[in-house]
Amino acid sequence: MNKLWKLFQYGYLIVAVFFFIEAIISWSTDREKSYLFLGFSIFITLVFFFKRHFRKKIEIRNNQNK
Repeated sequence: MNKLWKLFQYGYLIVAVFFFIEAIISWSTDREKSYLFLGFSIFITLVFFFKRHFRKKIEIRNNQNK
C-alpha cells in the first residue's frame, strides 16, 4: 500500500508540470488563464511536499512501533 501512495505522490508532480506547461503555452493569448494555471502548479507542488513530509513522518512512527 505504501508503494501505491508513493506513485500517487509523484502524480502530483506530473499534474503540476502539466499545469506549468499549459501556463507557458497560454501566456501570450490569455494572461488571466495563465496566472490561474501557475497558481494551480504552485499549489499542487506545495501539496506534493506536504504529502511527502507527512508520509515520511508516518513511516518513521510506524518503524519505531515495531
